[in-house]
Amino acid sequence: MRKRILFCLASLTACGLAPLSAQTPATQNAPAQVVPVPAQGSAADLPSRNAYGEQANHPQQVPAASPAQPQVVLPASPNPPTQPIPATPPEAYVPYGIPDEDRPKDHTGSAYIPMDSLVYEDMNRLYSMGYLDSMYLSMRPYTRRSALHMLKDSEDEILQGRNEQAQEILAKLLRELVAEKPAGVTERGLVYGVQQVYDRGMYISGTSLRDSYHIGQTIVNDYGRPYEPGFNNILGGAYLAELGRFSLYARGEYQHAPSAPGYTDTLAGYECGLEQESAVECAYHQATIPRGPINAANPFRIVEATLSFHIGGHEISGGKSDAWLGPARGGALAWSNNAENIYSFRINRVEPLQIPLVSRVLGPLRYDFFYGSLKGHSAPNHPWVHSEMFAFRPTVNFEFGFQRTIIFGGAGHEPVTIHTFLKGFFDLSDTTGTEKYSRDDPGARFTAFNASYRLPFVRRYATFYVDSIAHDDVTPISAPRRAAFRTGLYLAQIPKIPKLEFRVEAVLTDPRVARSFGGQFNYFETIQRQGYTNQGFIMGDWIGREAKGGQAWITYHVSPTEMYEVEYLNKKNAKDFIDQGTTQNSYKLTYVKRFAHDFELNYWLQYEKWKAPIYQQGLKTDTTVAVQLSYYPKLHTNASK
Repeated sequence: MRKRILFCLASLTACGLAPLSAQTPATQNAPAQVVPVPAQGSAADLPSRNAYGEQANHPQQVPAASPAQPQVVLPASPNPPTQPIPATPPEAYVPYGIPDEDRPKDHTGSAYIPMDSLVYEDMNRLYSMGYLDSMYLSMRPYTRRSALHMLKDSEDEILQGRNEQAQEILAKLLRELVAEKPAGVTERGLVYGVQQVYDRGMYISGTSLRDSYHIGQTIVNDYGRPYEPGFNNILGGAYLAELGRFSLYARGEYQHAPSAPGYTDTLAGYECGLEQESAVECAYHQATIPRGPINAANPFRIVEATLSFHIGGHEISGGKSDAWLGPARGGALAWSNNAENIYSFRINRVEPLQIPLVSRVLGPLRYDFFYGSLKGHSAPNHPWVHSEMFAFRPTVNFEFGFQRTIIFGGAGHEPVTIHTFLKGFFDLSDTTGTEKYSRDDPGARFTAFNASYRLPFVRRYATFYVDSIAHDDVTPISAPRRAAFRTGLYLAQIPKIPKLEFRVEAVLTDPRVARSFGGQFNYFETIQRQGYTNQGFIMGDWIGREAKGGQAWITYHVSPTEMYEVEYLNKKNAKDFIDQGTTQNSYKLTYVKRFAHDFELNYWLQYEKWKAPIYQQGLKTDTTVAVQLSYYPKLHTNASK
């Protein structure tokens, strides 16, 4: 164990220091630059700059765009410069690791941006174009003001450059967040109102899959909403209020899904056997097993509801909030919105933190901690979970982070006390069989490591990233052969076709080790029989247990408010997990259009082919058609001049 810990520390040091020596000058889209660069090096070699607070020279005017043709706000000069803009003196640049005492600190609280908002796709695109150097890809959601700070830090560089796509995206995002910094005001004041009202109608023909813990699921990353063949519907709305350090956000939905035959007792019993459950335990309803018959669902559900207080760069909140802890788009191995959000207490460092001496090497730090309860577990019932994550940005192009999730407690297993919490938090030794079944069990421990890197020579085009998770190891990088991985490559723009983007991701949760069989490794735990799930859906990556596959997207942006996208998804479960294995292939076409800033149409068509002989013989298909209409009313503000 001592060797493992030393290896982990050495790996952390290598991850933090290697990119510092590997940086190469960035390839530019255009000659115009406003990033201050010392004479002896390139901007790509410099550490990232602090995003905490706003720069004094940022314009207060929000870029405007008309519905017919987005208007790009350009620099004050009517004619764009044909020569590079002279760099400011080197001493004006504030590298990561050197706190800027002159920059005003922002003590204003704000609500989180929901993970299904297109704001994240727009910000990810800006990041991979070489902007938003203070953005953390692996720690989402962002608050409204933290997102504004990232945009403001890159505003001058974007406006004075020649990347029209970036300028149009910036105008759209600043318009989205205009209530956080109205023009001509010194204090934001009160912000309140209905933020969104939406209705989604969805029809599924054929037989769909809704078994994320075993065979697979047809609809992924959808907050664990119910769905079955036939007509499905959600009708929801969100309300936001912000004043001073306090913020309130609430989103609720009426959800409808039709009845369905569900699994036979034979298939349900087989899946109970995979979880090592007794016949008595299996007789109870299992949220992870869709045993039939399944009644129609018509619940009203709170999707998100948080009351937050901002202090010292932290949002301290209670309630239901999103978490996406990973840099990928298709899934996050540690935590995603594939399952319903949990009720939790949360401390989230939403602004980069400078640590003397440490930040000179590892860059600024962000961290996120939340503690809450899991639902849909019956063996044992009502366990608790806590998650901790730390992420660093040693340079403007490189980010890495460590995360850990521990599931512990539960009726009849062990008490939830300070002792059991601290034991899981600090215990690094392997758990013996005797200890595992006792009141001293430290819990089911899962650790994750992720990193992202804007690639040399194509820094304004391409970002590579990796996400990983391991069960009962100090970190995935200490035992890579036992870890699950999701890797990806994202091209924010295709040369000569700037409106086209491409992304591809591959994922594997079936490492070639002796313990990876029967589904009893990643996302599985001997004591916590419902494993890494909440309300029956996997909290992490939809790919599930002992599987491999991937996703690919091609997106064409007609404008910042209109886009077409084609997506391909593939998944295969191992035959030593699900008898005879499973295969899924789906093809999805999406069209999104925002009208007059307030109304949005989101239409998608998905065709899926799957094989799961243990469930139904032969090749099965299903087709899903969904239309969502959203209305975004203008928020009310009471700002002081």
